[in-house]
Amino acid sequence: MWTEIIELQGQLIDAYILPRVLDEIVRSGGDFELERMEFGKRQEDPSHAVLRVMAPSQSAMEAIIRSVRRLGAQVDDEGDAALSSADCDGAFPEDFYATTNLKTWVRSQGEWLEAEDIEMDCGIVVERTPDRHLARCIPMHRVRKGQLVVVGHRGVRVEPLERPKERELFQFMSSTVSSEKPKLTIIRDIANRMLECREKGEKVLLVGGPAIIHTGAGPVLERIIHRGLLHVLFAGNALAAHDIEAAMFGTSLGVALERGMPVRHGHQNHLRAINRIRRLGGIAQAVEKGVLTRGVMHACIQRGVEMVLAGSIRDDGPLPDVITDSLEAQEAMRRCLPGVGMALLVATTLHSVAAGNLLPAHVLTVCVDINASTVTKLMDRGTFQAAGVVMDAESFLREMETCLGPGDVRHEK
Repeated sequence: MWTEIIELQGQLIDAYILPRVLDEIVRSGGDFELERMEFGKRQEDPSHAVLRVMAPSQSAMEAIIRSVRRLGAQVDDEGDAALSSADCDGAFPEDFYATTNLKTWVRSQGEWLEAEDIEMDCGIVVERTPDRHLARCIPMHRVRKGQLVVVGHRGVRVEPLERPKERELFQFMSSTVSSEKPKLTIIRDIANRMLECREKGEKVLLVGGPAIIHTGAGPVLERIIHRGLLHVLFAGNALAAHDIEAAMFGTSLGVALERGMPVRHGHQNHLRAINRIRRLGGIAQAVEKGVLTRGVMHACIQRGVEMVLAGSIRDDGPLPDVITDSLEAQEAMRRCLPGVGMALLVATTLHSVAAGNLLPAHVLTVCVDINASTVTKLMDRGTFQAAGVVMDAESFLREMETCLGPGDVRHEK
């Protein structure tokens, strides 16, 4: 039998960390003995546990350690992380450490370094120069030959998400995905968190789909942006194109938003809107020249909202502002994330998953979609901090605007 000593510290009971660790050990074919357990007497006090883990083979033990590290387990006396030099551009060594979106530390030359720019499904490089010694999370395509990459799982620590000390509505939201949860209470809490972000100087990110425009919620989102409550927008060509179509022609996908009826030749309107913007050189130029005078895009330009419009193979046009290279779009999204304290993912599956892959676990993330499978899919792909609200985009945004309360745009700029 292979044996390792692991330690756990934190809210082991309240956050169900200890039961989950024990379940991972048994499920992976191992066994355990609880050598020491110290319970925190108050809710804010951490608990501490020491476990002896047994496994029938080295590979089984490595699988167990790999699983429980994601829950914050630390291997006793593990030494420095193993490093391997990348032998080519754009690919890690075979046994590279694959990151989660949790806070991660790497031990190098006896020093624990917090990995900068942490996100899931990447690797970690360690940089040693006379001037600096740091660990940095990077995506696979960005690694360069000769960089020192963390391999294996020794010398790596992960900090699990713990239950907040105060009553936490988002814990309830995250428990199951259901359309039967109390929407008004949840939306009121989301609105309060947005206001708190503004008070703390944190940015709020909106990841939006074209359903926001199709359902007539564009003017609501426009007003929220003008209040200075949204600072970053991730979307695709569709949201921008149909928003501009609505501003220029009063339709979205050829349907008159005021009457809810298709208009004659309305299916051409989004193409004519895209063409008009392309002739001017971009969305900002259209606003500057007075061609685009309202709408979500207009509000974003006026308020200085950071925008990343990421394209897809099915895009019409696309608009000049759309980034058609997916790796370039990812990098643009990464550049906008420092300082983001809250993310609202509304009515878009692919863009929500893309943003979720980039967000650190400490960013409060809310996914809103009329289809419960979108919320479930986001969580299943690793964004386990996401809270789900199953409802349509228009109802959510209108209710949130109400919960945000009255605001003077002039004073909130």
